[in-house]
Parts: sequence; C-alpha cells; structure tokens
Amino acid sequence: MLTFLWWGMVSEVAIAQTQTASPPQLLQRSKSQTPAASSSIQPYLDRAIKQVTEFRLDNGLKFIVLKRHQAPVVSFVTYADVGAVDEPDGKTGMAHFLEHLAFKGTTRIGTKDYQAEKLLLERLEQLDAQIKAAKADGKKDEVARLQAEFEQVELQASKLVKQNEFGQIVRQAGGPDLNAETTTDATRYFYSLPANKLELWMSLESERFLEPEFRREFYQEKDTVLEERRLRVENSPTGLMGAKFFDTAFKVHPYKHLVIGYEEDIRNLTPKDVQKFFETYYVPSNLTIAIVGDVNPAEVKKLAQIYFGRYQSKPQPISKIPVEPPQTKMREVTLRLPSQPFYFEGYHRPAVTHLDNAVYEIIGNLLWGGRTSRLYKSLVEQQQLALALNGEISIPGNKYPNLIFFLAATASGHTVDELAAALQKEIDKLKIEPVSVTELQRVKTQVKAGLLANLKSNMGMAGLLSEYQVKTGSWRNLFKYLDEIIAVTPADIQRVAKATFTPENRTIGKLLSQDG
Repeated sequence: MLTFLWWGMVSEVAIAQTQTASPPQLLQRSKSQTPAASSSIQPYLDRAIKQVTEFRLDNGLKFIVLKRHQAPVVSFVTYADVGAVDEPDGKTGMAHFLEHLAFKGTTRIGTKDYQAEKLLLERLEQLDAQIKAAKADGKKDEVARLQAEFEQVELQASKLVKQNEFGQIVRQAGGPDLNAETTTDATRYFYSLPANKLELWMSLESERFLEPEFRREFYQEKDTVLEERRLRVENSPTGLMGAKFFDTAFKVHPYKHLVIGYEEDIRNLTPKDVQKFFETYYVPSNLTIAIVGDVNPAEVKKLAQIYFGRYQSKPQPISKIPVEPPQTKMREVTLRLPSQPFYFEGYHRPAVTHLDNAVYEIIGNLLWGGRTSRLYKSLVEQQQLALALNGEISIPGNKYPNLIFFLAATASGHTVDELAAALQKEIDKLKIEPVSVTELQRVKTQVKAGLLANLKSNMGMAGLLSEYQVKTGSWRNLFKYLDEIIAVTPADIQRVAKATFTPENRTIGKLLSQDG
C-alpha cells in the first residue's frame, strides 16, 4: 500500500543491526484489519484496565505497567516526548540523528578503553571545526592536511570501539535487536526480553541515557544518514514529491520539514549540537516508560527507583512551536520526474485530542480501509483509474493540527486529473449522502478489530499506553476510544466532511512523468 513514500517524511526506524520487531502501533489506523468478534473487546478492555499500574518517580519520570502472565516475556517502550518538530531552525534531522547515536553505547558500554577513546573523540571534534574553518577560508592545502589527520585519528578511535555491544548483550539475554523510531512528534526505543531479564533491561536502558557517548562513531553515522537521505529523498521521485508537498501544505509549522532533515543541516551538525538537544529534551519529566508482560508491578517500581531514580530532576522543556495559520485558498505543487504518475491530496484537520478524532478515524476507513473501502472499489476496481491507493488519517504527526491525506498511483492510460476528479466525487458523497447503517457498522467493526489486535500484543499495548499518556494526558483515554468510535453517527461524518473537505483547505500534489 505505497508505504515506501513515508520514509524520511513521517518516521525513521533505526536499528542496532537489523529490525526484527515491528514498531508500536500508533493512535491512527489507516489500514484495514481482519474483522474480529467485536463483542469480545469491552470485557477484554475492562480486564486490562484492572491490570495497569502507574507511578512517577521523584524526578518526574512516568512508568505505566501492565501485567500479563500468559507468557514469560516482557515488552518495553521508552517514549521520549521529542521529535522533528522540536528541532531549532538550521538543525533539522537532529532528533533522528540522536536516536541513531543512542545505540553507540556509554562511557562503560561499547568501549575497550574509554579514557583513551575520550581523548581521540575530543581531538576529532577539534579537527572537524578546524577543517570547516579552513574550507571557509579557501585554504585547500590546510584542509587536506587536517583531513588526513582526521582520518588517522578516526581510525585509532574505531579500534577502541566494541561494535554494537548493547545489541549483543540484549541478544545474549534472549531478546531481539534493539529497535527505535523517530517521528515528527516523538522518539521511541523498544524491544522485548524474557521475564527474568527485567533488571538487565533496567540497568541497560537507564545507563544508556544516564552516561551516553554521542561522539562515538559520530562522523561515520553522519555519512550513513546522508546516504539514507540521498537514497530515500534525492534519488526517489515520491520522496522528493513528498518533501515538496508538505512544504507547500504547511507554511510555518515544522511539520513542513522531513524527519530526516535537510542535507546542509545534517552536514553541519556537531556532537555539541546533539548533546545540547539531548540535555534539553531527554529529561526525566519528558520521558514515559511502558512495560507490558510477565512482571510484578511492585518489583518494577523498586527497580525503577534504583536505576532510573539516578536521573537528575530537570525542568520539562517549553514548546516554542509556531501555530499554523488557517489555509484560505487551495495550494498546488507539480513535479515532472522519471516516475510513475502519482496524485497527492491533503486537508488540514485538528490534533488527536480534538473531539472529532474518532470521526476522522471512521472517515479514513470508509474511504481507504482495505478492498471494501469506497476509494478502492471505485477508483481501482470499477473505474480502474488507480493502480493502488492509500491514505493517512493524521500526517505527518497528530500531536498538533495536521493533514488527512490521500495518495494514489495513476493507472496506465489515465491522468492524475481524472483521478483527482473521481476522488473529489467520492469525498463529496460524504458531505451529501448519509452513510448507511450497514456500511458504518462494517467500518466500526474494522476499527474495533484493529484496536483489539494491537491490545493483544505486548508491544502494541506498550506503544499505545505510552502514546495515549503523552498525547492525551492519560493512558486511560485509550480504553475510552472504543466508546468514541461506537458513538460516531452518519450526521457526524457529514458535519466533519463539510467542514474539512473544502476547496480553500485543500493542498494537491501532482507527480508527473517527464515523458507525459
């Protein structure tokens, strides 16, 4: 379903070696799920609520614990309430870069001789600054000399690194590779371990952010990120189009920037930049940890106080994110590239905390939720205007007002304008014709089944608990969401469709073939 487009725009999954577990599912649902017995959901939710324990350490760090003894496994999600939206101008890509560096180890883990390594890392910083200054002054010979010394020192430092020691410890303990994800709104670190390794996780995860060494392999990792950007953005027609589209849809809000950042910004990032960003946002009061599985909540609290209680209390960062002004006229962006033609369309909508969030969930599933959805049946099957299509209920994030978004690949022999016209007809139907009781019930069943599938997974539940806690103020709102979905009426759908899908609120993007 065209998921290749989202890399670099919405989230980036960074892994110590290879990804072996899916990231936690977020609040929005954009893909259909196999219907399940919806009548079983509410009793399941009621039981789950009773098994949740929450506590906050004196330093402000929040823990949510859900005990499940079905299997001797525990899933952990460390949720940092910081994402690409929090980056200052000129420093885009820093949240994602920091997440990569968080796997490099600490002053004790990942090094053979930290004192010797530290001196080399300090020298690399000095040389990098000198190289930039020499380049600015046009001193080519000086640049060449400094670059040669830089490469020599970097080689010496690399010999003191214990590659991926964090990941090796986790695998030896019976867990998969470390996983993490940076989005516009948040950064998450997540993996699972056998139940008897709870204290090991406490030790590893607490030390990772207590004494990190972000300078280790900093410059190699920067090259890796730049190569990823070239692959997913500069060398990808849909990646380039996505960047242009969101830059057009948003004028002042940082949702206009890619999560991976701009090339020039990434090149200019320094270890001091990353360290300052870390010290600002990775404070205890800005972290939430969800633990789901075969655990004793009392033991979790005792160990949390021992290991995470070491964190120094610091003020929570104050958001300085500009408010996006209302869109007053249609916006359009067109690119001609060697590509299959694609059509993009988005409309501004409110944040996840808005009372109509469940209505947008239903609208999204009505339009593109699987092969029974309206857009698939009309645009793909009946009219054969699109090869494939997808949508997102909230993009690039949902913590702040965002977009409800459509994307389709145009079928051979048809144009993006034909596809756009057909899409508009389906959207207009939502405004004019009340959704039938039968269709609405089918979609609600899909949404409920998708929610239940996530709740049955330890990692899915840990992701949702932490997400709801941070973005809505309480994990309990997760369990109220079912009632909100059930309460959506045909009149609600018409009301929200009329308010949202207006010409002046519309941004369209056309990716056209160079030969077309």
